[in-house]
Amino acid sequence: MHTQRMAVSVSVLALLTLAACGTEPGSGSGGDGGDTVQSDVPVTGVAWSVDSLTVDGKKTEAPEGSRLEFDPKGRAKAGFGCNHISADARVEGDRITFGKPVSTQMACDEATEKAEKAALAAMDGEVTAKLSGEKLTLTTEGGDTFALSEEKPADLAGTRWAVTTLLSGETATSVPADLPKDRVPHLTFGEDGTVHGNSGCNSFHGKAEVKGSTITFGPPAGTRKMCPEAEMETERAVLAALDGPATYTIKGSTLTVTSKDGKGVGATATPATTEGTQEHG
Repeated sequence: MHTQRMAVSVSVLALLTLAACGTEPGSGSGGDGGDTVQSDVPVTGVAWSVDSLTVDGKKTEAPEGSRLEFDPKGRAKAGFGCNHISADARVEGDRITFGKPVSTQMACDEATEKAEKAALAAMDGEVTAKLSGEKLTLTTEGGDTFALSEEKPADLAGTRWAVTTLLSGETATSVPADLPKDRVPHLTFGEDGTVHGNSGCNSFHGKAEVKGSTITFGPPAGTRKMCPEAEMETERAVLAALDGPATYTIKGSTLTVTSKDGKGVGATATPATTEGTQEHG
């Protein structure tokens, strides 16, 4: 198998920011006596880019595209360009308590493995969160730190979206890391209500009408080549997600598209290339 399955929350579609959570709802407005309500650091519902990691006093720049996210159901998800890391996460004031993290088990390059190892260590226990403008610092009890920045949402249209995750209900599967570069699935939406890209084996183009948070995909047209089974399996999953109406959200440089039957894809904004201009049916 090229991938390992890991159940993650698909509630990433809910763009909610954790509001101030006092000891009682609506309390903390002053009043007479009583405990002072401490608001939780608003880390939920924000796409955080991991800038650097400092472990045992040594600072290391995080691999490009590294990110961390806290969803409204108390789950944290991290990625450094290879495996998916997930852990329960409870936010109380300026403290975040992680449960035991789990990770997919794909082989990665040395720099990525180092970053993932540090993340797994940090996402296992309690950290202190300090927010300063759009910068977030997480500090472990041992003094190791993660420096993060809030990501601004990328534009849906005109952005080249590289598909990294295949969704099926509550299950997320990483796209095989060893796909040929010209067959890594990707999408580009046009301002004219179209979409083109590669679904894992074949290039395609079709209609993609956007209204609010819904994209309605028309039947795709494209090439009809046969590829090795891993690539065909990826293609089938991608095309299943791009079939009819689907909801979408963008957090920072991450796009999630989910159809009514729970099939979906997660994609990351990547630098534009010229290959899209050569994709046609």
